Formats: sequence, structure tokens, C-alpha cells
Amino acid sequence: MEIRNIAIIAHVDHGKTTLTDALLRQTGVSQEGVSMDSNALELERGITIYSKNAAIFYPLADSGRAMTKINIVDTPGHADFGSEVERVLRSIDSVLLVVDAQEGPMPQTRFVLKKSLELGLKPIVVINKIDKQAAEPERCEEQVLNLFFELGANDEQANFPVVYTVGRLGIAKLKPTDDSKDLSPLLETVLLHVPPASSEALDRKPLRLQPFNLEYDNFLGRLAVARIHEGIAKPGSVFIKKQGGETRSGKITKIFTFKGLERIEAVEARAGDIVLVAGLSDIDIGETVTTDSVSDPLPVIAIDEPTIVLSFFVNNSPFGGREGKYVTSRQLREYLERELEVNVGLKIDFTSPDNLRVSGRGELHIAVLLENM
Repeated sequence: MEIRNIAIIAHVDHGKTTLTDALLRQTGVSQEGVSMDSNALELERGITIYSKNAAIFYPLADSGRAMTKINIVDTPGHADFGSEVERVLRSIDSVLLVVDAQEGPMPQTRFVLKKSLELGLKPIVVINKIDKQAAEPERCEEQVLNLFFELGANDEQANFPVVYTVGRLGIAKLKPTDDSKDLSPLLETVLLHVPPASSEALDRKPLRLQPFNLEYDNFLGRLAVARIHEGIAKPGSVFIKKQGGETRSGKITKIFTFKGLERIEAVEARAGDIVLVAGLSDIDIGETVTTDSVSDPLPVIAIDEPTIVLSFFVNNSPFGGREGKYVTSRQLREYLERELEVNVGLKIDFTSPDNLRVSGRGELHIAVLLENM
């Protein structure tokens, strides 16, 4: 089975999550009402906060053609979570740049596109919400092309395919005037323009996989979301490497692949796939996991530095300790230590027992942390 890896990038509220949800439903891996934005804060704010992985299979089983697995990573649209977008872009082969047909390119459109072009990716432009009364798809396409040239796109990148969509209705078109009843034109465009990530030649090489995101499970501990660049991943002993650092050993206990939004435990996973790896309790983003002690580590994935610093104290006012269960400095410290397991944009200075210095990517990043607490 061929594997294609794509990320969906856009400015806030340009419809990328709605479009992803429609892709999941139409390919039969998700039910009506199930959304990529499942976190309570995401539902409350109406934005994507955490990047998420899903996988769809296309064509459908009754099409008579071989199935292709398409791994999709839905990324946040807010600048405070831009570091997540950058890490994701290192693990995929193309991006769907979603732009609102009425609003056109916005500040975050520029940011995510710039990162994509710098990495040599060739975006597919998706002009969404063409059903809006004030939508101007042709003007929007021209604005996007101008933005490509402004950001230094080469001729190949600037010669991008365009698909017109109505994400909420699950419709895609190659021309605004076409008739369409589903997202097949978008999926066909992905198969045509995104190179396969898998091959038998890559499968035969020693394993090299690289985490680009972290998750935490109460039973399995720290989990690494990783792209398998070479080889076959399976449970067993491995080496963990980082450029300029020491090699250490570890053991993969479980491997999960994705089907829709579900994790599926697998015996093994092949090169090109995006997987969830358990058992490596000290694994970090950008490190290389390999079965070959002499193989070179993959290029490091950089993580953006924090831009805002706050001091966290225990409430020492006359009303201190009267609200909530977790009100001591020890409980505050324990929560923040758990948060560091997965929130890689966060930095915390635990030097003082009473004054915890918390550094984040921006006001929204810190606000989400506080609301979760």
C-alpha cells in the first residue's frame, strides 16, 4: 500500500478542520459529528490548539483500484502554536494551504506558507468557502500567487495546483463552475501531486524514525508521534541519537498506526508511515531512533524559543486554599512537570520552591495552560 503524508495549514478560521472532518467522513473512517477538534478548550474557542494525526484510505474499497493511505496532520492556525506547525512540516511531503475565498491570505497564511516554501515543499492551494456571498475565488487565487512570489517561491512551487472547496458541505471542484457532490477532486489532486513516501528500497534500510510531537498516556507514559524515514519499525531494542549528543539505548514496547482518528496497535510499520511509539520514556522531539548503532542521526528539528515569561505562585491571599483541590506548591509543581512531558513550547524554572518561572510562546499559549490547570 502506498503512503502519502500531508499537513493542512491555514490562518485561524479559514476552515481547515471542517475540511479535514469532511475528508474523514467521506472516506468512511469517521462518523457524523466526530471532529478533529475534540478538546474542550478547542470546542469552546472554536480554534485548533493541538496538532492531531489522522489517516484516510482512498480510493474506496469498491473503486477497483489499489488503496492509498493518506496521513493527515491538522495543525493549529494561531501564531502562538507556530512551533507545532514547523515541526509537523518536517515530517510530511506536501501541504494543503487552505485560504478563505472572501478574506484571502492573512498573516498566519504568510507565516505557514513561508515555512513550507523554505523546506522545499510544493503546496496544493485550497480556496475554501467559495459559497460565501462575498467570495471572490479568482481574486483570492491571484493574491495567493503574489504571496508565493513575495516569499521567494521557485517556479515549480509557484506553479501550484488549485482546488476550490466548500468544506462545510464536503464539496471540492477543479473549477469554480464545475458540478461536484464530494471531495474526490481534492483527493485525486493529492494522489497526483504528492509523492509517495513509501518504497521497498526504503523498507530494506536500517530503521530511522524521528519524533515530531509528544503525547502522554497514563498507562504507557510518554508517547512519540514520529515519521519513519527508513526501515521497518517494530517492538524491540533501539538506539536513540541526536546530532552532537551521546547515543543511548532504549526499547520500543508498542507501535500504533492511525485509522481515521483511532490508534491501531501494529506488529510493525513501514518506511514513510506516521506512527505512535511507546516505551521510550526519555525520548525528545528531533531525536533519531535507529536499529543501527553507526547510522547518522537525522537533522535536528528546532523548537521556537518562548517569548513571554510569568511567575506562578500559590495563592497566599486571605482566601487561599478555599477554591479547588490542588492548591499547594507541591501540586502546582507536579502539574507543571507533567505538562512539560508534552508541551514542548513551554520552559519552566523550578529553582525557587515558591516562585515558578513559566515561559511560553505567547499570551494564548499561557492562557490555554492556565485554563487547563
